[in-house]
Formats: sequence, C-alpha cells, structure tokens
Amino acid sequence: MSTRYDQVIRHGVLVDGTGAAPFEADVAIRDGCIAAVGRFPGGGREEIDAQGMLVTPGFVDIHTHYDGQAMWDQRLQPSSWHGVTTVVMGNCGVGFAPCRAEDHDRLIRLMEGVEDIPFPVLSEGLRWNWESYPDYLEGLAARRFDVDVGSQLPHAALRVYVMGERGVRREPATEADIAAMAELAQHAVEAGALGFSTSRTLNHRTSDGEPTPTLTASEAELSGIAMGMARAAGGSGQGLGVLQFVSDFADPIQEFGLLRRLVERSGRPLSFSLAQHARVPDQWQLMLSQLSAATAAGLPMRAQVCGRPVGILFGLELTVHPFTHHPSYRQIARAPLAERVRCLREPQFRAQLLAETSAARRGFPATMPTHWPMLFPVEQTPDYEPLAQDSVAAIAARLGTTPENVALDHMLSGEGRGMLYLPFLNYAHGSLDPSYAMLMHRDTVPGLSDGGAHVGMICDGSFPTSNITHWTRDRTRGPKLTLERMVHLQTRATAQAVGLCDRGVVATGYRADLNVIDYQRLALEAPKVSYDLPAGGRRLIQRAHGYVATLVAGEVTYREGEATGALPGRLVRGARVAPSH
Repeated sequence: MSTRYDQVIRHGVLVDGTGAAPFEADVAIRDGCIAAVGRFPGGGREEIDAQGMLVTPGFVDIHTHYDGQAMWDQRLQPSSWHGVTTVVMGNCGVGFAPCRAEDHDRLIRLMEGVEDIPFPVLSEGLRWNWESYPDYLEGLAARRFDVDVGSQLPHAALRVYVMGERGVRREPATEADIAAMAELAQHAVEAGALGFSTSRTLNHRTSDGEPTPTLTASEAELSGIAMGMARAAGGSGQGLGVLQFVSDFADPIQEFGLLRRLVERSGRPLSFSLAQHARVPDQWQLMLSQLSAATAAGLPMRAQVCGRPVGILFGLELTVHPFTHHPSYRQIARAPLAERVRCLREPQFRAQLLAETSAARRGFPATMPTHWPMLFPVEQTPDYEPLAQDSVAAIAARLGTTPENVALDHMLSGEGRGMLYLPFLNYAHGSLDPSYAMLMHRDTVPGLSDGGAHVGMICDGSFPTSNITHWTRDRTRGPKLTLERMVHLQTRATAQAVGLCDRGVVATGYRADLNVIDYQRLALEAPKVSYDLPAGGRRLIQRAHGYVATLVAGEVTYREGEATGALPGRLVRGARVAPSH
C-alpha cells in the first residue's frame, strides 16, 4: 500500500462533532488537516489502530484562565490531559494586558483574588515583556504549546490601563475614557483577540477584598467597547470578536436587557455564564426563557453552562478547610503538612480543636455547621452527583459521631491528603437535573471549566471528561445525553461560539485535532495537589484514564495520558472560517 498521508487512524468508531450518529471510518491526515474520511486507498507514514475505540474531534474549552500559565508553561494541563486541543483564556474580565509597569501588582492581586492563583506564582512566572494587548499576543505567538490557544481582551486590564486609579475605584467612565477603550478594543480584535470579556459579579474581588474594577461599568461604557469591536476591519466587514459576560443577575430582567441591547447595537455574538444558585434556585429557567426569546429574534446569544456542580475542595493542603479558622489550627497552620498531621492525630490537640468554634466572621468558615449535609468525602473515583446519604452529616449520623470528627478523619487519610467536596452551584436540590435541562437547551454550550485557575479550591478543568463519562454512560439518577450530542456540544458547538469554525468536526479540510478514546475505560482520577508552579506554588490537578491518543494539527501530543514531547499548538489569532468543499 503506497503512503499518501502523514497519519491514518484506522477502524475507529467516528463521533464526528456534527451530532450525527456514530459510524465506522478511517481518518487520514495531511499537513495538519483531515485529508480523507471513510475508506480510501493509501496509507500513512504513521498509523493508529483505533479498533473498538471512539474517534472524536479534539475538545474546545472556551472558558479557561491560562493567561499566566501560557507565559511560563508549554503544556496547558490539566486541560490537555482531558482531550482538549483548543483553549480560550481571558475570561471574566481578568488578564494581564494591556498593562503599564506600575499596574503589574494590581492586576496580579486581581487575578489572585478572582481566580485563586497566588501572588508569588504570578510575580515570578510572568515576564511582563509587553504593555499593549497586541504586544501580549506577540509574546504568545512566539511560544509553542500542546494545545492551540485563543485569548480575549479583559475589561479590568483595559479599564485600569485607560483610567488608572479612577478605573480601580470604579468611577464612571467619561466619554473620552469610553472612546479610548473602544479604540483599544478595536485594535485588540484586529490584532487577533477572539473577543472581549467582563465581570459584573460581587464574587470577583481582588486579594485585598476590593470588587473588580468592572463591577459597575455603565451600559454606555460596555456599549462603546462593543461598538469599537463592531468597527473592526474583518474579512466580512461586519466587525470582529465575541463578548463574554459573567454577572450576578441580581435583577435578571434588567441585566439581560442590557446584554440584549449590546448585541442588538453591535451585532457581536455574546455568551454569559449560567448556573443554578441555591439562593435563587429557579432563576436559571427565567434566564433561559429570556435567552430563547432573544435567539428567536435572530440575536447571536448563548449561555455557557456546566455539566456538573461547580464545587469547592477542602483539605489540609488546600486554601481552606472546616478548621482553618479554629484557634488551635491557626497555631500550626504554617507548619509542614507532616507536622500538622502529627499534631491533628495527637488526642489532646484533636480534642481541643474539635471543642472550638471558628473565629471567622464571614464566608464558608463562619457558616460551616450549615454545610455538613452538602459536604462529601472525595473518594478515589469521584462522584459528581452524590447522594445525600453519602454526605459528611449522614455518615456521622450513621456512625453516632459528629460531622467534625468525620471531616477531620477523612482529611487525615492518605497522610493528610484527603479532600472534601462542596457542590455550591448546580446542586441546590441535590441532583443534576438542572444541568441536564441546561445542556439540552438549543442555545447553550459547555463552559466554565476555569482551567488554569482556582489552584487551591476548585479542580474543574476535567469537565470535558466528566461530561462524556457521566452524561453518556454512567448516570443513574435521571436521563442521559447521547454520545453524539455531548461530543457535538464540546467540539463544534463550542468552536462556533467563539468563531473557530475550522475545527470541531471530523471532515475533510478541518483541523486534524482529534481524540482516540477507549470509551469503556474512560475515567477520572481523584484530584490531587502538585507543587509545580513558579515559586514552588501549589495547584490542584486531575488526570484521566482512557485517552489512547490526542492529536493537535495532526501530531500526537499525548499517548495514554503521557506527553509525547510534540508541541504543535500555537496562538490562534481571530476567527476562522469553515473549510470549503
């Protein structure tokens, strides 16, 4: 058989990203693109036997925070361990460009507070060999990665760059300020930004506790920036870039009306984060109804949703745990882990700790007693739709002890590496039925993994794997999704949401970003802590089994979860059109 292709994947079951039913086919690759699908003459210089395996497009994760990591690391893990071949960063209005030298620490403190990436990590890891946003893109373009990387212009950095201290204090932008931000936004998308992001939530604060500079930005400011993007010179002559929003939606009708007007005026596509909040457990349905009305009117709007709870992890190695603010624990908090474990196992110290109450006055540590029924031990095989009977409170009741005892015992397991899990979004009623409804809605795409962020509290970069395993194979507590729908949602659908229409489908001419997956073996490991960030920083990581091979631009980047050394990933500048046939 003559060689015609660089790579051929043989005998796989193809789930092609379009939503079509799976079918058996071979896939041929030439020059980083898919050259043939089906049965064809000729072989490849290399071949992968995918007999009995799934072959899917690489996953496109449109909500990450690798803005810093991409400047010091070539492997954007954990995402690249989970079949992701394209990441989009610069979400939630936070990032590092544009930025003047005097504002470096200010933007680091904002990222530290909003995304839980420690100041020393960012201070040591960032090169700061840029000021403007186009300069930042040039820095990324010079680097090589295990995935493709797209970036968005962050509103907080833009606002501080234009307004200085006034922007930090959230003062109203003047007409001159708005004009300057609009011009910079236009230049950013013309230089290759995929879009613009902002935050309007009180949950986003600097590490000093100050709200994000963008919290109260006016409609005039947001509209001005969107119109700057609309004026950008693109191939279509209709502007460039997408808009990404996160908001508290305290007044959902008013806030959604603002988003809708931005799209109506600018014509730019917009997505917003959507999850179920325990304090307003049915509001997500109202938001979806508003979204349906907008898209029915022809507006390009989407909600980014997630297929499992957004959950906080607690442990002795992590940012916080149930005893963080107990006086006795604070005496040993800075000791090495092994020393803390020794103290916590000593009967007298343990009894003293458990007799105390938290000194915290606000936040999770202050309200710990109310959380025991929703706090779950993390086992070796994580369960992201846990039953109430498996909570710390329920286990304590069965054992005739206190939740504090159960929690402490579990955290001390594995030489102090045991973790507890609190699902705080998408789990108000103890099931993932709301997530199912959101994933089934015609105007939503998966997002919100926050890959690269929340290094000591949240480990959701594994969303793409759990979406496949839980929703198409393992769920027992309600309806599932078909495999072809779930693959479509996190390939073609997410790619199109940010204008990257050259990927996310296994068809001739598309990017050869692919996964070969042993579907029956696909599984998540438990999260664990690694100390591999700059300055010896700690982060949560989570790996998976079952990814036989992952390819980026036709090169195998991972085999059975291990990096091959290939780094074909590049900065993606701007939207991409679908290949013509």
